[in-house]
Amino acid sequence: MQMVVHPSGRVQCLYDESVDLQALGRMRITRASHVEPDANGTWIADLSPVAGPKLGPFECRSQALRAERQWLEQHWLILPSQV
Repeated sequence: MQMVVHPSGRVQCLYDESVDLQALGRMRITRASHVEPDANGTWIADLSPVAGPKLGPFECRSQALRAERQWLEQHWLILPSQV
């Protein structure tokens, strides 16, 4: 799991159960995206909750999830010095 610790002490990450995040303190979990099927039966990753694009369409949900994670890691989960 990649975690970004901001100078304020805030920790940002993509939620994953591999680390007990509650051990770090009070948590606030917010949705960064939505992966949903469209009217054609293909999959779209909508990253608008974090001011991102819509990715897709993808034939398989797993492809949309992979693209979602890749975009979030490259554009949202960034070190403070990269902003």
